[in-house]
Amino acid sequence: MNLPNKLTLLRIGLVPVFAVFAALAVPTHGRLWYLLAGIVFGAASLTDLFDGKIARKYGLVTNFGKFADPLADKMLTTAAFLYMQQEGVCNPAVLIVILAREFAVSGLRMLAAGSEEKIVIPANIWGKLKTAGMMVTICAFYFGCALWPENAFLRSAANILCWLCAAVTLFSGITYFTASKSLFSDMYGGKNTH
Repeated sequence: MNLPNKLTLLRIGLVPVFAVFAALAVPTHGRLWYLLAGIVFGAASLTDLFDGKIARKYGLVTNFGKFADPLADKMLTTAAFLYMQQEGVCNPAVLIVILAREFAVSGLRMLAAGSEEKIVIPANIWGKLKTAGMMVTICAFYFGCALWPENAFLRSAANILCWLCAAVTLFSGITYFTASKSLFSDMYGGKNTH
């Protein structure tokens, strides 16, 4: 297993560690728990930055990485948004948009991989912007709460950023399906299958 894939697996392994600290922060609003959650989330986010750069620079891009890297991102950001929602920061509608997009794009990737051509759909620029925006929002929230645990302005700003993340998420999902129109026409030949 190459280094980028190990970094991706490390990111997946950090999800439950982050979840423990985030869970402890929710009822107590303890600065230490917010700080630890932010540090773990930030470290996991950095593995996302480095695994892709290393894979491209040294020609270590693999089909496993193309599937596992977005999956690791989804696991990490979904866990964070769930805990933020518990804190009343992330509206449930934001979570619904994010999860619906993630399931839809994952389903699209499975369809593509199961096609005759065995197509692997990598992350596009909008998917990367979506993930980066989520990671910045989440880091800002947890590190902000480590400094000001119950600051109303911080929580309002985080809520606005969550809505912006939902908008970019929705748009990025649309771009994946728009770019994959040929996959559907090839699968169904443009004919009614009934």
